[in-house]
Amino acid sequence: MNDGPHPRITAVVVTFNRLPLLRRLVPRLREEAGLAEIIVVDNASADGTGEWLAAEAAGDVGPALVAHPLDHNRGGAGGFHEGLRVAVERGADLVWLMDDDGLPEPDSLKTLLDHDGLDFWGPLVVDEDDPGRLVFPIRLPGGARVVHRTGDAERAARDGLIRDVVIPFNGVLVTRALVERIGLPREEFFIWGDDHEYRLRAERAGARIATVVDARVRHPSVGDLGTPLMFGRTTYNHSPSDLKAYCMARNNTVNLREYRGWPHVLMFWAKTLWFYTLTRPDLRRLRLSFRAMRDGLRGDFTGHERYLS
Repeated sequence: MNDGPHPRITAVVVTFNRLPLLRRLVPRLREEAGLAEIIVVDNASADGTGEWLAAEAAGDVGPALVAHPLDHNRGGAGGFHEGLRVAVERGADLVWLMDDDGLPEPDSLKTLLDHDGLDFWGPLVVDEDDPGRLVFPIRLPGGARVVHRTGDAERAARDGLIRDVVIPFNGVLVTRALVERIGLPREEFFIWGDDHEYRLRAERAGARIATVVDARVRHPSVGDLGTPLMFGRTTYNHSPSDLKAYCMARNNTVNLREYRGWPHVLMFWAKTLWFYTLTRPDLRRLRLSFRAMRDGLRGDFTGHERYLS
C-alpha cells in the first residue's frame, strides 16, 4: 500500500431489503482487526433494516457502525457511489467494498493487506455451498482462458496474485488516492456493469490491480454466469431476472463502446442474439435485451425502472 503504515480502513456495505444477510455480515466485519468503521448504505429498505442498524450502531463492540439511509432505491451503483463518497469524506485511506450477500472469511482483510503496492485489489469470490467453485469466473490475463474452479485460479497465480484482474465490488480494497484520481462509480447504471466500468476506468488510469487468491469471500450462486455458447468458443452471462438482464445489456453496451470499441459491441450483440435464439430460445428476453442496448446507445438510463417491483 502507499497510504502509510497505519491507514484508516473503512468497510462500505450496500444493502436493500436483505436484513437476514446483513445480520450475519455486520457481526463478521466487526470481528475484523484493523477496521476503523463500517458504513452501511441502506437503499430505502422496508424490512426493518433501518431499525436494526440504529440498534446495532448504539453498541460499542468492534469498529463503529454508521448507517447511511437513502431516500429511494438507487441500486448497487448508486449505493457504492454514495458509500465511497462518504467513506472518503470521513477520512478513509482504504475502502473495503462489498454487497450485503457476501461473507468474507476470517482474516480476509489481513490477507489482502499482506500485499502492498496495489491500488485496487480483492479476494476470490467462492460459492458458499461449494467453495471449490468460483461464483464469478475469472478470465485470465493475456488470453481467452476462463477459470471456474478455485484450484485453477490458485494455480494461475504468481506470488499469490493474479495481476490485472479483480472482481469488484465483492470484498475489494480501493485506495483513497485512486478514488481521487478516477472519481466515483457511475450511479446511473443502477446495477450490473458499474463495478466492471470502475475496474476499466482504474485500468485506463494505470492502477495496480490484482486478485489475492488466498483471500476469500463466500457468496451465493448467481444465475448462469459464463454459460458456454458458439460451440464453446465464448460464454454469455445469463440471469433469470429481467431487471438484471436489462441492465446488463444496456450497461455492457455502454462499457464496450467506451472502453473496447465497436467490434466488441457488435460481438456482444451477436452473442446475445445467438444465446436467445439458439442456446436458450426466448424471443421476449431477446426483445428486452435489444431494447436495453438501444437505450444504452441513446444514453437513456431510466428504462430499468419499468422492471422495479
